[in-house]
Amino acid sequence: MEEKIYVVQEHWASQHHFDFRLERDGVLKSWAVPRALPLKNGEKRLAIAVDDHDLEYAGFEGEITEGYGRGMVRIWDRGVYTASKWEEDEILLELRGEKLHGKYALVRVKQGKFAAGGDNWLFIKRKEE
Repeated sequence: MEEKIYVVQEHWASQHHFDFRLERDGVLKSWAVPRALPLKNGEKRLAIAVDDHDLEYAGFEGEITEGYGRGMVRIWDRGVYTASKWEEDEILLELRGEKLHGKYALVRVKQGKFAAGGDNWLFIKRKEE
């Protein structure tokens, strides 16, 4: 399994959130996480898929002055990851970063209260085996 970079950017836009980004196919696959990130085994957080970003954006910190994402951005965490599974509805990861480390999953929400109106996922801290 090949190591790739990941970054988490804390973003003070109209709604404070975290942007979780994974390097894949020459871009950063990206999710907005409205609440704190899952740090304890079994914790789940809503993660909303957003547009891919250029790889260069992984190092961005500063102020976005225009548009929907207007606000301050700072890097909250960064590191490398390996993916043991990457499918349309499920991604299994091992993160090795400054704050996030261990096994995680992104699982697409197909129905229920979060499914309407977006490409919603659950970001889950998995138990270590």
